[in-house]
Amino acid sequence: MSLSDVLVIIGPNPPDRLDKALARDVPEDAELSRSRIAKLIAEGAVTCGGQVITDQKAKVTEDAVYTIAVPEATESHLEAEDIPLDVIWEDDDLIVINKPVGMVVHPAPGTPRGTLVNALLYHFEGQLSGVGGEKRPGVVHRIDKDTSGLLVVAKSDKAHHSLALQFEKHIVERRYLALVFGVPDAADPRLRGTKGVSFEPGNIMRITTQLARHKTDRQKQAVQFQGGRHAVTRVRTLEAFGTPPVSALVECWLETGRTHQIRVHMAHVGHGLIGDQTYGGKRKLNAKALSSAAINMVANFPRQALHAAVLGFQHPVTGAFLRFEADLPDDMDRLLVALRG
Repeated sequence: MSLSDVLVIIGPNPPDRLDKALARDVPEDAELSRSRIAKLIAEGAVTCGGQVITDQKAKVTEDAVYTIAVPEATESHLEAEDIPLDVIWEDDDLIVINKPVGMVVHPAPGTPRGTLVNALLYHFEGQLSGVGGEKRPGVVHRIDKDTSGLLVVAKSDKAHHSLALQFEKHIVERRYLALVFGVPDAADPRLRGTKGVSFEPGNIMRITTQLARHKTDRQKQAVQFQGGRHAVTRVRTLEAFGTPPVSALVECWLETGRTHQIRVHMAHVGHGLIGDQTYGGKRKLNAKALSSAAINMVANFPRQALHAAVLGFQHPVTGAFLRFEADLPDDMDRLLVALRG
């Protein structure tokens, strides 16, 4: 395994620990994130004056010179596959993809092939600089197999670290479009009496709960109010369908990004997503409220009607704010037309 040495000279007023100081002062072209530096310290790849330092919390002084022996990024063990991609944006640091319905993001024991990562490995053709020491796409966030829409993926360790930090701080803009049963409305006394629900100006519903694995079905998530992970979803009704109204197009935006968050939260407030097999997306509608064609399409819609429509974040290198939008996929668009008709 070949190595390249990265020289780091500690500048004035250094942070109080080695990993932070190296992350601050490492040359930009090294493309090393703090998490990657911490791993290299633990592996004994950092020296100062010929002495190996393995303590991430070691004190540092101004003008100290450190050497980081960075191994060449290894080839990914995952298989590259020639799968068409809908690329919305791409540069040397990242790529934004409009993921189709039915595509898994990352290989897993049940789906080792045909995933977005397999497709990206082929698309990049060896142009990855390495994420975590391996030439692989830096998956920062995921959307479910049967949810369509926008995803950003990093090409380098530095970009991966920056994007991950933005998601961790909840400063990434993520807006979804969903077709749901019923019409969320601030005037609904049932909603106002639902635990975890509040309303903000503009008829915006705020759902605040904890989320954790379901006690009996480990493939599902469940709402809790003690334990679990903090989760906040905001919902605004864009359009109602039927006479009387029995369904709606809603916009959901995430303050946090937990597994199945929108699907679980909408089911919790009694407005589950059309087609959601896991969280109760099968419901009989008033046959007089909609056309028979619309009723039939709702009853047979094969997946959760959810689309990641907007994605906005700060570019990890230039600092510019990037914002992308993706139109509804064909199946949701056809369902929307039927509901309107």
